[in-house]
Amino acid sequence: MSDSSTLAPIAAAFESQRDRLRAVAYRMLGSHADAEDVVQEAWLRLSRQGPAAIDNLAGWLTTVVGRISLDVLRSRQARPLASCQDRLPELVVTLDDGPAPEEDAVLADSVGLALLVVLESLRPSERLAFVLHDLFAVPFDEIGTVLGKSTAAAKMLASRARGKVRAAERPAGLKAGQREVVQAFLAAARGGDFEQLLRLLDPDVKLAVDSPGGEIVVLGATRVAAGAQLAAGTAARGRAALVGDRPGVISWHEDGFPLSLLAFTVTSGRITHITAVTDPAKLALMDLPRPA
Repeated sequence: MSDSSTLAPIAAAFESQRDRLRAVAYRMLGSHADAEDVVQEAWLRLSRQGPAAIDNLAGWLTTVVGRISLDVLRSRQARPLASCQDRLPELVVTLDDGPAPEEDAVLADSVGLALLVVLESLRPSERLAFVLHDLFAVPFDEIGTVLGKSTAAAKMLASRARGKVRAAERPAGLKAGQREVVQAFLAAARGGDFEQLLRLLDPDVKLAVDSPGGEIVVLGATRVAAGAQLAAGTAARGRAALVGDRPGVISWHEDGFPLSLLAFTVTSGRITHITAVTDPAKLALMDLPRPA
């Protein structure tokens, strides 16, 4: 390993690249925590490598971050992993007090939750090619080096990924219809209107709850509607919120501590996915607004 006097200038150079490397890793992995781990690993590899053998530090670091992120993506395929829709702690949450739905800004990370969800559907090699080239303008020959493929193959992977991204629905913001569906769902839950709940839920709706005892997944409109009836008291104390670019609801205890956070995915007028956080430890880590 290089001594401290040699590492000092290279550490400064690395710090100048840190934000860009973190952005690359985040768009690859969809997780700020994983992105930080990747960037730290890149630094460890750089400190062991030493600067003398590196001609282009920025390019070398991008390649290393890309390779580490690719390894992480491939390892995810070997085990179950919650999708971006199931992960709320990293999203920006605000009370939904805007006067006009069409004026709502997308409050997620600049890449947007919608794009992250699409990226999760790509193969690891497609995702890397698309992210590095289309979002960070990395040349295809360098992408090919990361993937161990030719330049032409890297171009093809990026083109295939680009087509999938363009074909996917990427909402520019919260639409009025989404808000209205969620409001109707909450009203039905508060009133115990089971039939109305069923009309508002997609038959294959998924509810993912991050509870103190771990993740709980409920599938199907009948089961989700029954659960919503049981949670009518919580719904009555909730306030409309924006969770990234999705309509949501925040509820608080009487002392002002968050009780739950819900985010809804609405497609063609029906709720297809509900993500909920009820774990007090997770809620405490989130920068949630306080009740008025």
